[in-house]
Amino acid sequence: MHFILFVAHNFTVNAIQFIRTFTSIPDIRLGLLAQEPMHLLPQDLQPSLAAFRLLHNVYDAQELQAVTQELWTKVAPVHRIIAAVEQLQLPIAQVRAQMGITGMDVETALNFRDKARMKALLREAGIPCARYRMVGHIKEAQAFVSVHGFPVVIKPPAGAGSQATFKANTPSELEQALLALQVSPTHQALLEEFVVGTEHSFDTFSLRGQPMFHSLTHYYPTPLEVMREPWIQWQVLLPREVDAHEYDDIRQNAFQTLQILGMQTGLSHLEWFRRADGSIAISEVAARPPGAQFPTLISRACNFNALEAWARLMIFDTFQPPARQYAVGAAYLRGQGQGKVTAIHGLEQLEKEIGHLVTDAKIPAIGQPALPSYEGEGYIIVRHEQTEVVRQALQRIVRTARIVLS
Repeated sequence: MHFILFVAHNFTVNAIQFIRTFTSIPDIRLGLLAQEPMHLLPQDLQPSLAAFRLLHNVYDAQELQAVTQELWTKVAPVHRIIAAVEQLQLPIAQVRAQMGITGMDVETALNFRDKARMKALLREAGIPCARYRMVGHIKEAQAFVSVHGFPVVIKPPAGAGSQATFKANTPSELEQALLALQVSPTHQALLEEFVVGTEHSFDTFSLRGQPMFHSLTHYYPTPLEVMREPWIQWQVLLPREVDAHEYDDIRQNAFQTLQILGMQTGLSHLEWFRRADGSIAISEVAARPPGAQFPTLISRACNFNALEAWARLMIFDTFQPPARQYAVGAAYLRGQGQGKVTAIHGLEQLEKEIGHLVTDAKIPAIGQPALPSYEGEGYIIVRHEQTEVVRQALQRIVRTARIVLS
């Protein structure tokens, strides 16, 4: 029976879902390392843990190693140490290196975590991606835009998703973004050209360096635009036809990207753009499961459990590619206004019109505070054999559902 360590910062909805998935797998014993005390974990999960340790800082590789060594001695040798959060991939890789635990190595983790390093590797290999520069001073940023022009995107080199990401259209906005990120020669930011086009993702299950299964989505609109415009309801569409010829270019470049960065075994989340002229540009890649209900979308498209498949892949080095059966989409219910949810309109009408397409839904609760995320306060997931039916259903949801904040 394998002893597995799972590392989580705190017990978010996603973290609990991952923990629950691991505890459901036979023939393993799960140890949990977290920054929140165990009594905050759902009571039904607590007896399922073989060990628990409360850490001061789960991102500190030395503290992680000390606790791992203790559990190795007191409980059992550690078969795998795993995390689902992007910021944890490097410290757990450092623990693996020090203790001889199988899994992603430090160099590979750095390739995925350091976005400037990633882009340098990709551009050197001829992979299409946005032009960029690391900047530690306003003059360096001004030099970049003098060549490549506005707009530009400014973000931390080791960010995640759209967190702390800014779009600057003017010199004033550029300066404000650099100030917000507290940019300095010792605290640099990644400055890159703003790619104009549609945004997408490409998610891949890899085993021993070989892509075993992939999925892709279309974003309507880009997450950065959603963050800038609080009235927009975000939509994500996973088409059934992911193997169509129209995706040959991104499929080839995505698989080559994973090879260049060193992906061996795991689930990766790649974001990319298609410009108006049809060309593509890869934005960045994360060596962890995607968020925003994407595992649920993949699961519903193939009638399998994507999180369990990822857990088994990471623990046992096994993966059975599922058959794709449906197109799936998610409409994220984002409140209009500020404050807390005070009213919800349009759900009864949606139930009559598209209720038969709904597989999953999280409806905001009255009194729930607004969340500072493009995912909003809830979501509705729909599926059908035909991609166009799903596309129209998503549009119907965002036109009909209205979450009122006040």
